[in-house]
Amino acid sequence: MCVIQEHTSCCTGTSMANEIPEFPFPYQPYPIQEQFMKALYGALEDSKVGIFESPTGTGKSLSLICGALTWLKDFEERKRQETADLLQEGEAVLSAPTTSSSASSQNSSADPDWITDFVQKKSERELVSKIKEDEIKRKKREERLEMIRHNAQLKYAFKRKSSEEDETLKLLQLSKGGEEEEALGDAEEEELIVAEYESDEDSKTKSKFCGGADDEDDDLVEEHVTKIYYCSRTHSQLAQFVHEVQKSAFCQDVRVVTLGSRQNLCINEDVRRLGSIQRINDRCMEMQKNRHEKPPQEEGAKRKRGPAKAVCPFAGATALQTLRDEVLGAVSDIEQLVTLGRKTHACPYYATRLAVPSSQLVVLPYQMVLHAATRRASGIQLKGQILIIDEAHNLSDTLSCIHSVELTGAQFCRAFSQLRQYSERYKSRLKAKNLMYIRQILFVLEGLVQVLGGESFCEPAASPLGTQLLTINDFLFKAQIDNINLFKLCGFVEKYAGSGVTPHPQMPRPQTPRPQTPHPQTPGGLNKENRRTEGLSQAEHVLAASPMMQVEGFLMALTNSNKDGRVVVHRQGTLSESSVKFLLLNPAVHFAQVLTECRAVIIAGGTMQPVSDFKQELLFSAGVAQERITEFSCGHVIPPGNILPLVMSSGPSGQELEFTFQNRDTPRMMDETGRVLFNLCTVVPGGVVCFFPSYEYSRRTLAHWDSSGALARLAAKKKIFQEPKKANQVEQVLGEFSRCIQRCAADGGALTGALLFSVVGGKMSEGINFSDDLGRCVVMVGMPYPNIKSPELQEKMAYLDKHLPHAAGRSPGQALIENLCMRAVNQSIGRAIRHRGDYSSIVLCDRRYSRPATVAKLPEWIRSRTQVHASFGTAFAALRKRSHSSL
Repeated sequence: MCVIQEHTSCCTGTSMANEIPEFPFPYQPYPIQEQFMKALYGALEDSKVGIFESPTGTGKSLSLICGALTWLKDFEERKRQETADLLQEGEAVLSAPTTSSSASSQNSSADPDWITDFVQKKSERELVSKIKEDEIKRKKREERLEMIRHNAQLKYAFKRKSSEEDETLKLLQLSKGGEEEEALGDAEEEELIVAEYESDEDSKTKSKFCGGADDEDDDLVEEHVTKIYYCSRTHSQLAQFVHEVQKSAFCQDVRVVTLGSRQNLCINEDVRRLGSIQRINDRCMEMQKNRHEKPPQEEGAKRKRGPAKAVCPFAGATALQTLRDEVLGAVSDIEQLVTLGRKTHACPYYATRLAVPSSQLVVLPYQMVLHAATRRASGIQLKGQILIIDEAHNLSDTLSCIHSVELTGAQFCRAFSQLRQYSERYKSRLKAKNLMYIRQILFVLEGLVQVLGGESFCEPAASPLGTQLLTINDFLFKAQIDNINLFKLCGFVEKYAGSGVTPHPQMPRPQTPRPQTPHPQTPGGLNKENRRTEGLSQAEHVLAASPMMQVEGFLMALTNSNKDGRVVVHRQGTLSESSVKFLLLNPAVHFAQVLTECRAVIIAGGTMQPVSDFKQELLFSAGVAQERITEFSCGHVIPPGNILPLVMSSGPSGQELEFTFQNRDTPRMMDETGRVLFNLCTVVPGGVVCFFPSYEYSRRTLAHWDSSGALARLAAKKKIFQEPKKANQVEQVLGEFSRCIQRCAADGGALTGALLFSVVGGKMSEGINFSDDLGRCVVMVGMPYPNIKSPELQEKMAYLDKHLPHAAGRSPGQALIENLCMRAVNQSIGRAIRHRGDYSSIVLCDRRYSRPATVAKLPEWIRSRTQVHASFGTAFAALRKRSHSSL
């Protein structure tokens, strides 16, 4: 019933060999769950990079929780014992009488004996003092958390507001009423002047939590303890994981923090209603900057005229510290954190970040841990920590998309216009070095626009339209910015993009013609699911409040190595619609730092196959040795008879099923596909889900069936549903699909259920559960190969062919195409079979699925039960027998 694959000679440490840990599972675990937890414990103990595959429905999340937290508890106990032994040994040495040094030591050192003894004693005293200090901090932290858990009176200590917080509220109200006729005073003008920028200074990096280092916040900073970072793709998946932690035996004594964006955690309604995540970020940082500005210290100094600056009433130090302790005292998801923040009148966004150092388990989205700048801004330190990346089947694409950047001509125009206005207005008051940097940025922006065919930010002159793909160096030469130090410019933009360099709302509008509405673009990536910041829509990305932030991201991308990336230039009919995009070809260059810093990295998923290219592209290319990698793959908990995967090579009329680009659009192939589906719907009860390789092919096929009458015949057997075009309609369609199946089962009429047409890689191919009657049969029409004519994909293939070794007579580029296809197939067919008692059939409609190399890329629990049928009759008989045995 289960298949375990261990791909290393040893996946557990010496401690595991001597003692098998006990895992506090909430119920009797399945054997594969016990094996999963033991393998996970061993990988963490031995500092491995583990690839763990456990099908959906086998309790993967709970196995990750129990295995990882059990190891963490054991590790902390061993560390406490080692600390106690070291402290005892040190005190014994200090209390021992001083002995004279040996003759050999006298000969080897010119110092007198008493000096040598003094230095040695001093070193030992400092070590003992450090150990004692760490122990005192640890005990204080544990005592404080214990008090929070058992003393309800401390929950509302925030109500005793300090005078500082009262002043904060007054300032906020003054800022709301200050938007009257009072003109901008000298004080406000002064605020827009950036301080002198020193790019080469070696000052310590200041905390970005509060924008400064106020004395009142010193007690909020704590030393990082050993912890586990768990990241997944969406907030809903993170919430589900937190709920599993709440149901586990660790709920009462583990410190869990859930991190999210300001858009998800902000409780200031004045800021939330801004909508765009970029505008929310800008406004929040501005309010934090206002709060931490110190008033004039000169005696008798008068307040300068101008409206009062808005500050956030939820960012008081006392309230943040209270909420931080509350967060550490109880396991909470995003929604619960927002509710708790409103009750305590404290900001959940900053409180959760302040809680990270003391936490034992941090739950966060992909981009917060995989993107270095976001990591630093969130206060995440990976050195010596554990990282678990769940739902990691698209990890390579995710890394590429997070670090890829796309900008339109409209964004360049907007950034240039705002920065030029700022420069002209304040050039007499800016420091010379800052003015130099601003002029350099304007020069760079002008060069980038010229690459798009524009000149002086007007519509482009006659120039060839289309797509051009350049190396980074060639692009810099083409834009004539190869002599600019982009590292220094990025540092300048990063420091000031959210402050003075954005124009004041009352400044005059740009004098240059406003560009046309830009063509919506996804912020860097082929897959819409892998956006750098979840929740940021396409329109909001283009019209973000701080265009210089997007410019800074693009300039930083251009600092990558020339061989690791390419720049795609899209020239359209107008400048505003044209765009440039940085494409990252080597995601390992950014993943290497994560792998090096972490003690252990666990890459987990329900369908990780095929893993060959994954290891080669992300692990070996990042410098990970083969002996550090361990693999674990297990079967499903369902009985063997509960799943029937079969390859259908021909249709009812004998037509061979091979949906190549040349064959799939023929009427004969479309008609045969309709006959296959009609026969399946005749014998399969409940719900049938049919996946097409693309939206366009789905549209053409359904249109053909509609004109030929095949769609009406299908509708006589099952009610037809289609994947919606808008993401916010998915839940509605699924609800109607489910209710229809339930009605058909209760009525017992001519309709036997429902048929849902979906698309591979679409809205319903990932994260959707077609359990029980919703997915009694999953049909895959053809093989969803990516568009090989895509310039970006061709460049990626060329890069892999040049830098990765060839294997089994295939080039790495060709292997990439096949693996992208089969990974998408595995995700789609994995929507069925969601628990031990579930059952389903999987029909792969294409002769090419019968190839041994293709079958080998299916998950083990499906591959071992797959039947290949050359004729439709034998395949249909097996399917009918499976369906009748379940009735």
